[in-house]
Amino acid sequence: MDDGRLPIGVFDSGVGGLTVLQAIRRSLPGEDYLYLGDTARLPYGSKSPSTVQRYALNAARHLVDRGVKLLVVACNTASSYALEEVMAACPVPVVGVVEPGVRAALATGARRIGVIGTEGTVRSEAYQRALLRADRRVTVDAAACPLFVPLAEEGWGDHPVTDLVAEHYLRPLLARGIEALILGCTHYPLLRPSLERVAGRAVRLVDSATSVATTVVTDFGGLMDTWAGEDGIVRLQLTDASDRFLDITRRILGGDPEHLEVVDIS
Repeated sequence: MDDGRLPIGVFDSGVGGLTVLQAIRRSLPGEDYLYLGDTARLPYGSKSPSTVQRYALNAARHLVDRGVKLLVVACNTASSYALEEVMAACPVPVVGVVEPGVRAALATGARRIGVIGTEGTVRSEAYQRALLRADRRVTVDAAACPLFVPLAEEGWGDHPVTDLVAEHYLRPLLARGIEALILGCTHYPLLRPSLERVAGRAVRLVDSATSVATTVVTDFGGLMDTWAGEDGIVRLQLTDASDRFLDITRRILGGDPEHLEVVDIS
């Protein structure tokens, strides 16, 4: 097969990474995609770094063995703890979510930047280090928001309860005068209406989905298929396809997935 027609591989600990896939697909609709959600072993955010690395390598090898031309690590926790290991183990280019999010945040011109994510992502300090490495003039504050993922999975992205939880988590960051807020979890774009209300218009929200899509297009355009035909095929693989995961998948994709398979990658 022509390398241009190989799929782009995307993996996450669950189905939140479909927000990243959808953003890339909007920019590159003619590409084929293979998405892996390791739903049987989520959440990665509460696991130890060594476990996250093992799971991430397992998922990456599964996709590489199926012939992807580019691998997107759409999980913030895996990008924080395992990106170097995945890059070293994979024969194809690898894109994580941290560096694209950092570039997008700095492009806003903000000097006071907030980061929210899972406990694992915030504890890793991957965003904090990357921001300060890129620009020593910025001030970075981070907060773990463990209740955001279940709220997103419940479909409460525009709900008074989510507003109350967001006010609790964001209050310290807003008090420090943040000008931009990195949504350091692929589920968090699903909460955007509530987050925008609580953060206010003065705070720019930066999500990993759109920033990763920009990176894929600008940095790896040479790998992409130039065929100007119909939309590409999206194949989804989940390690557990419970009704809950399927409901979230439909919500993100806007309908039933056409190609869905349950796989065992352990």
